[in-house]
Amino acid sequence: MRAEPGLPGLTQPGTGDDDGGVLGLRGRLVTGRPGDGVIDDGTVVIAGGRIVWCGPTAELPAGVDVETTQVPLILPGLVDVHCHGAVGHTFSADADGARLAAGFHAGQGTTSVLASLVSAPSGVLLEEIAVLRELVQDGTLAGLHLEGPFIARSMCGAQDPAAIIDGDPALLRQWLEAGRGTVRSLTLAPETPHFAELVALCREYQVVPSLGHTGATAARTRDALGGGAGAGPWSATHLFNRMPALGHRAPGPIPVLLQEARESPDRMVVELVADGVHLDPEIVRMVFNLVGPGSIALITDAMAAAGMSDGHYTLGSLDVLVRDRVARLVPAADDARPGAIAGATSLLLENVRRCVGWGVPLADAVTAASVTPARLMGLDQPGPAQVGSIITGYRADVLVTTEELELLQAYRAGAPLTEERKTSADHSV
Repeated sequence: MRAEPGLPGLTQPGTGDDDGGVLGLRGRLVTGRPGDGVIDDGTVVIAGGRIVWCGPTAELPAGVDVETTQVPLILPGLVDVHCHGAVGHTFSADADGARLAAGFHAGQGTTSVLASLVSAPSGVLLEEIAVLRELVQDGTLAGLHLEGPFIARSMCGAQDPAAIIDGDPALLRQWLEAGRGTVRSLTLAPETPHFAELVALCREYQVVPSLGHTGATAARTRDALGGGAGAGPWSATHLFNRMPALGHRAPGPIPVLLQEARESPDRMVVELVADGVHLDPEIVRMVFNLVGPGSIALITDAMAAAGMSDGHYTLGSLDVLVRDRVARLVPAADDARPGAIAGATSLLLENVRRCVGWGVPLADAVTAASVTPARLMGLDQPGPAQVGSIITGYRADVLVTTEELELLQAYRAGAPLTEERKTSADHSV
């Protein structure tokens, strides 16, 4: 096979990993590139861990003799910007457990994961950041997400209310300095003290401020987004969940966030947990129709029970019971009410599959689980870890699935991933 201009390094068929081998995949292709939609007969060529060509098979350059494998469906590797763990492990100061959790998600199609840390005392957060930043630097994780502690105690959900504190710019700077550029997003409530200063720090350190766990009014939310904190992206932490319900006389933050996402997709991205538990399918369809996939990041909010059986787990310092794959806090002995939903147990590819089953176009669902979250966190910028789409020059994070979106094989940087799964009949951590 001859190397053609624009196709560097094509020398011989192989595995597609960093040893110089070449991998060709042919099938229905969702690249994530604007305007591509679904290419019915597409080819992706991988060499040296990167994508060296992709597009309609009929447009493959003449003279390029790539041995291709026929597959049903080809997608970009998925990007989860809100994930707490898997296979019995929560992202924390346990580096080995964090590697297992990230490896499991990668093997299930989420080839880029941000590790989400719940509200905790400053010393605990510093320890977790110090450990996990090493996993970001070695490529195991794509970044860190601090979900608190500058949030509303009344909307704490499955977070320890004792760990929630008023906004403290000095503490935030300490955490961001400790992260050494690995912290990529911060969930905070507009009503926390020093909100504008916290957002200004986020801009200084290139951290995306994410509004969530808030009881803010619509007016306060609009003021927060219009404050003088400089230009830059925003997100909304698991839209609808842990914020006031949309009401026609007391609208809360939801309509403001939706309007911002519709009018300025480069400025506002809303997270959706499309697991069939956090949101009704009608809500998911409505948001896709209102704002479009360029303003939506599908997330898992997965906790330690992802990839595991029902049983007892923890989220931060709180006890969680999982029944029928629904995670809830364990209520007090004298409380007959069910505990708050405590994260999720789903995988991102499962949520994409649900969205398609609910009527969301395939290309839109894939965009919301890859292109948009990668853009939000700056993971689509040129460099060795450029991800989010199937585009020439990007890292070869590619999924092969059935037409029903069941995973057949995941590739990360061109290397096939093996699933890292741990099983248990009733696991407790």
